[in-house]
Amino acid sequence: MSDPQEYRDSPLRPYVLTGGRSRPTRNTLRVDTLLLANPDKPLPVSASRQERALLTMCTRLLSLAEAAAHLELPVSIVTILASDLVDSGHLQARSGIPAASSPDPSLLEEVLHGLRKLR
Repeated sequence: MSDPQEYRDSPLRPYVLTGGRSRPTRNTLRVDTLLLANPDKPLPVSASRQERALLTMCTRLLSLAEAAAHLELPVSIVTILASDLVDSGHLQARSGIPAASSPDPSLLEEVLHGLRKLR
């Protein structure tokens, strides 16, 4: 990985890193979203230092929050960068289980009571 001091001393403002955007192209990325680089798709020469560092870090599963901490950039900025890389196919985003797909608590209680009756 690159030296974190390199980003802390960067004279660039956050809006420059994101091309002036304040919102990601997708709203599905959260701080606990796991990111993984696509090894089959190299970055173009025009990619920024931050995008290259993010992609290098994500050769193993890494959460968005961890990536922001390593880059020493605000999570909102890393979310925008990661969103762009996901859109271009350079990163894969793996989110947790959505709340809608969680089992119903009353169903779980019924299963628990049924298992207790088997004793």
